[in-house]
Amino acid sequence: MKKIIIILSIFVINIIFTNPSHAIKIGLLTQVDQAGVGTDINGRMISVHSNKTVMTTEALKGYVLVPYNNQIAVKNGSKYFPLGTDSLVLRTDTEGFVSTKGKWYRGKLFVKMFNGKLTVINDLDIEDYLRGVVPSEMPPSWEFEALKAQAIAARSYALANLGKQGRYGYDLKDNTEDQAYGGASAETNRTNKAVEDTLGLVLTYDMKIISAYYSASAGGMTNTNAWGNNLPYLHSVFSFDENVKKNGHGVGMSQHGANNLAKQGYNAYQILQYFYQNVKFAKLNNEV
Repeated sequence: MKKIIIILSIFVINIIFTNPSHAIKIGLLTQVDQAGVGTDINGRMISVHSNKTVMTTEALKGYVLVPYNNQIAVKNGSKYFPLGTDSLVLRTDTEGFVSTKGKWYRGKLFVKMFNGKLTVINDLDIEDYLRGVVPSEMPPSWEFEALKAQAIAARSYALANLGKQGRYGYDLKDNTEDQAYGGASAETNRTNKAVEDTLGLVLTYDMKIISAYYSASAGGMTNTNAWGNNLPYLHSVFSFDENVKKNGHGVGMSQHGANNLAKQGYNAYQILQYFYQNVKFAKLNNEV
C-alpha cells in the first residue's frame, strides 16, 4: 500500500456562535398514507396549533396515524378517531424514545399533513442525530480513528446543509441522499464514543463549515467535481482504497481509505486534513 506523510502542522479551533441547542430536523417519512408511531414509555400527542394534548400514548403500544377529513386521525381497525389537528408532536412524558418505521429515535416526532398526506419528522439535537448516523454510515467495528473522522465529517455535512430539504419541512433525509440515519436503534457504544470524543468539532474553509462529502470508496483516486461544483477544499488524491471496488460518488473522504489510514496509525484529524485540503477545525460554541 502506498505510504504518505501527513503533517498536522496547524490545528486551529475557531469558535462558531450558533444556536446552543444545535437542533436538526430529519425526514423519516414523506407524504405517506399512514404512519405507525409509538413511545417506549408513556407519552402524548400535542397539537402544534393549540399546544394542547390531543391524545396520550401507552408505553410500547403502537398507533396508526392517517389523514382523515383534513386532519390527523388514529385508525383502529375500521374505526377512525380524529385528533382535531393537522400537525402534532409526539413526545415522551419523561426521557425516553419515540418510534416509527419500526425503529426507536431520540428527541420527538413531528407529524404533519401536506396535500392530504403525512410527513413524519424527527426533531432532535445534532449530537444525538450523529449517534444514529455514524454506525449507519460506517461499520462500528472499524478503526476508532476512522469512526471519529466519520463523526466530524457527518457533523460538518449536516450543519452545512441545514434546510437543504426545506420544501418538505425538514433539514435532511434519513437516507444516502443526505446521510444514512438509523436512529437510536442503530447506536453502539463504540460509535457513540466517537461522537462524544469529537463533540462539536467541524471542518471549516474560509470561516464556513464545509459540506464534507464522503463515499464508501473512490477506487484509487478521489473525485474533485461535486455535482458540477469545483470546491476549493476538494483535490484529487490517492484514496487508499485500491483494494476495494469503487462504491459511491468518490467525492471527498473515502470511508475505506479512512479506515486503511487509521490502520497505518493516522489519527482522525490527519485523515480529514488529507482528504479535505486547507481546512481548519472548529468547535461549536454551546454557551448562550
